[in-house]
Amino acid sequence: MAKVKLATVWLEACAGCHMSFLDIDDRILGLLEKVDIMYSPVVDAKEIPKVDIGVISGALGNDEEVHLAKKMREQCDILIAWGDCAVFGGINSMRNFMPAEEALKKAYVDTVSTVNPEGIIPGEDIPQLLPKAIPVDQVVKVDVYVPGCPPDADTILWVFQELLEGRIPKVPAEMMRYD
Repeated sequence: MAKVKLATVWLEACAGCHMSFLDIDDRILGLLEKVDIMYSPVVDAKEIPKVDIGVISGALGNDEEVHLAKKMREQCDILIAWGDCAVFGGINSMRNFMPAEEALKKAYVDTVSTVNPEGIIPGEDIPQLLPKAIPVDQVVKVDVYVPGCPPDADTILWVFQELLEGRIPKVPAEMMRYD
């Protein structure tokens, strides 16, 4: 039987969701017998290929992330929003209480750890910020939601097992985790 093809992207987020995926530990070996990871933050691939399952972790906060979310939707038969940032906007949406220009100024000029005496805010060097950080489903259709910050390894594995059995999972409340 052919393996299921998987792609993941990590957008505006902390990497916690992908770390939880790795927390599956040795059970990942059984999963990898059935799944080929074709595209991810740890795979050297330049283009998102056509795959069976796609996973987006992270909110959408700039135009490049919107482009990646749309590309994932085009290339994936089933699309998963993985973690609170992708599902709800997460902590990234804290910047939604100020204009994008003010958020950039805080990040590049006003933070205590920033050394930027000229007060230079990158322009064309960085992707254009959206007015607000938003969840993935405000731009593309999402088939499976896996909330949690981050979702735990058992929940992630359960979602994959359900998908491999041909079922579209709905994560039960008792499986959601908020650390």
